[in-house]
Amino acid sequence: MNYRHGFHAGNFADVLKHAMLARVLQHLTAKPTPYRVIDTHAGVGRYDLGSDEALRTHEWKDGIARLDRSPLPAAAEALLEPYRTTLSAIRAEHGANAYPGSPWFCRHAMRPFDRLIAAELHPPTYRKLAEVLARDARCKALAIDGWTALRANVPPKERRGLVLVDPPFEDKDEFATLAQQFIAAHRKWPTGIYMLWYPIKDRRAAATMLDDVLEAGIGRLLRLEIDVDRPEAAGGLGATGLLIANPPWKLAEEAEILLPALTERLAQGQRPRYLCEPIRPDG
Repeated sequence: MNYRHGFHAGNFADVLKHAMLARVLQHLTAKPTPYRVIDTHAGVGRYDLGSDEALRTHEWKDGIARLDRSPLPAAAEALLEPYRTTLSAIRAEHGANAYPGSPWFCRHAMRPFDRLIAAELHPPTYRKLAEVLARDARCKALAIDGWTALRANVPPKERRGLVLVDPPFEDKDEFATLAQQFIAAHRKWPTGIYMLWYPIKDRRAAATMLDDVLEAGIGRLLRLEIDVDRPEAAGGLGATGLLIANPPWKLAEEAEILLPALTERLAQGQRPRYLCEPIRPDG
């Protein structure tokens, strides 16, 4: 599949990814030492839900628009607070149709001494990303392949931080590439936090990716998935997941509260499902 960020900004998959990204960033900023984020497939950094791309799919209507209607249950809403705060900030600066990409979530959470490396190979997309990040000395946009950026930047000099891997899944072997590149990076920097995002249209491919990671001996994994039960006639993506290595303490407990509430709110059919599965938590 081809997952271009602009067409899907603010959809249910973005809500899951960014809600959990905001939680991880909250945990990173809770400690006084600096950290670095490496965003391997960064996109433009900021999206307009009134753009031609977004209006062509209207996917945000079954994503962020549903969260805008009303608060979630109190316990889930408390965990969603960093996500909503970032959303409010970008709307205050750029209007009600603005939606933050992952680099924006990172820069909003970062302190003066934290750093972001945001890689984007597609030239027009890179130019927009560079413009979004241009005035922030903490952030560096790189016009290089995301896998090259990953190999070149781990381990970071801070020895603490997050790698976010969110490829477009344009190539049929993208799941295999994702597993291979993550395993290689983990060998270089086994203590870093890694968030691997993936679409679920081919469950066998997703399962094979996880098998490859487990066969490499990697432990301390958290697998999160949401299936909104999108009607087949509607087409498009109906399920998505995150594989998180070295999740922060209590992130699994937070996900057990947040995912059921998000799944209920974002459901498109009668049988939505979620998964919150710690794997080798003491590995």
